Amino acid sequence: MKRRYVVADVFTDTPFLGNPVAVVLDAEDLSTGQMQRIAVEFGYSETTFVLPPEDAAHTARVRIFTPSREIPFAGHPNVGTAYVLATYAAMNDTPLPETLLFEEIAGLVPVRLLKDNGTVTGAELVTPEALSCRSEVSPEKVAACLSLTAEDIRTAVHNPLVASVGLPFLVVELVSRDALRRCVPNLQGFRAVLPLDGAVSVYAYTLDKDAGEPGDLQARMLTPRMTEDPATGSATAAVTALLALHRDKTTLSLQVSQGVDMGRASTLYSGYDASSGKSVVRVGGSCVITMEGAFTL
Repeated sequence: MKRRYVVADVFTDTPFLGNPVAVVLDAEDLSTGQMQRIAVEFGYSETTFVLPPEDAAHTARVRIFTPSREIPFAGHPNVGTAYVLATYAAMNDTPLPETLLFEEIAGLVPVRLLKDNGTVTGAELVTPEALSCRSEVSPEKVAACLSLTAEDIRTAVHNPLVASVGLPFLVVELVSRDALRRCVPNLQGFRAVLPLDGAVSVYAYTLDKDAGEPGDLQARMLTPRMTEDPATGSATAAVTALLALHRDKTTLSLQVSQGVDMGRASTLYSGYDASSGKSVVRVGGSCVITMEGAFTL
């Protein structure tokens, strides 16, 4: 049986920048093992599999796999999957609601479609969980993960810690844009610290930036596979909520630049709003389809 797939670059409107996600549209009857092997074959940071929803009131059930495991939630796969489904629906004159509802391990994920003159250009999700802050890690140990020194770690606002709004990351603020640029994943450093409280990857960011660089903060995300993720929506959302907490802000909006140092520049827009008494965390951006095809299984 042929299975259709679409590759979309997420958090960019330029092909071959941003973060690619492979979206498998015909995922019914695939086993978990088959999904994992397909994710390994694509080799992207995540691959999604679109299944019929368990509740007919929802849009789809979406399973998300990295090359090494299934994860409960992630940012750019949701944004990219919503964009692909909306683009195909428009091509086939099939109506879709303005907000898609995806059933995932972490819970129900609403994803609002972003449009320009009626054309879908991207999507924005609401995280399935409020911010949770877990274990802290010493600057020396986090620095070892990133091939840096403890002096490169900034602790004035928060210590390095595991934070999550659906998927945990070890989050660390760096003192400078130069320190961020010098990050290199170190296997021994990772193994000494991670996994920790569900986190397996390190998200490093800085408020410092080079002259002319856009955005409110610059970020990189390094994985235990010794690879780098070009854009990490779930970690961006967690850091947005974390900064709002430490700045005592009821609302906070950020433009985040990621992937620049690896040649896949990405722009993420995130927001935190607790004005109603309940915190809501959003992250979104533009998308573009780059490849379409099918495989036989």
